[in-house]
Amino acid sequence: MISNEVRQKNNWYVYIIECLDSLYYVGMTNDLSKRYDQHLSGLGSKFTAKHGIKQIVYVELYEDFECARYREKQIKNWNRSKKEKLIKGKWGKIQ
Repeated sequence: MISNEVRQKNNWYVYIIECLDSLYYVGMTNDLSKRYDQHLSGLGSKFTAKHGIKQIVYVELYEDFECARYREKQIKNWNRSKKEKLIKGKWGKIQ
């Protein structure tokens, strides 16, 4: 569980990773570099450990934990086409 103090002090990143098999992984973190290294090492998630990672293809920055969490869940529920539009800059934060 993340304490309220940590939630308020840090910036939060919602990110999309393109896997080696072209699938997308959506996540959130308050330390993007550390989280990327975890994914590279196979310890980031079961999904990226299974599918490998090619690169981070999209990042959004939030100052609020709850907003970042909401956005992560929102993007996770999108289909591939909508995620690709977001990555290409054709879909904004408001939708």
